[in-house]
Amino acid sequence: MKRPIRVLVAKVGLDGHDRGARIIATSLRDAGMEVIYTGLRQTPEMVVNTALQEDVDAIGVSILSGAHLTVFPKIIALMEAKGLTDVLLTGGGIIPSADTEKLQDMGVGKLFAPGTNTQEIASYITNWVAENRSF
Repeated sequence: MKRPIRVLVAKVGLDGHDRGARIIATSLRDAGMEVIYTGLRQTPEMVVNTALQEDVDAIGVSILSGAHLTVFPKIIALMEAKGLTDVLLTGGGIIPSADTEKLQDMGVGKLFAPGTNTQEIASYITNWVAENRSF
C-alpha cells in the first residue's frame, strides 16, 4: 500500500460511552493507520459525509445503545447513495449474535464484541483493505 489505511471511528446517536471507541482509535493509530475520530452524538449522515470528505478506507461504528438495527442499515444506504461502495463498514459493541448475522447479510463487515483483542481488529481491517481497495 502506498499510504496508511484511513479509518473513521464513529459514535452514533445519544450513546455517551466512548471509552471503547477511543481505545480502538488509539490501537488502530498504533498499528500505523490514520484515524479520524468523530466524537459523540453523530448522525448517520454526519458519519458518511465525514467518511467521504476524509477519503477513508473503513468506517468503524461503536454502538452500545441497542440501535444497531437502525443505525447500520441507515449508514449502508447513505454509503451506497454517496458511492462509498468500496469502503468497509465494521464496528462493535453490544450486538446480539442473531442481529450480527442480519447486519452482515445487509453488507456490514465483521462486528466485534467488547474485549476483542485490538490486534484482531487491526488485522481484519488491514486484510479487508488489502483485498478490496486499490491505492
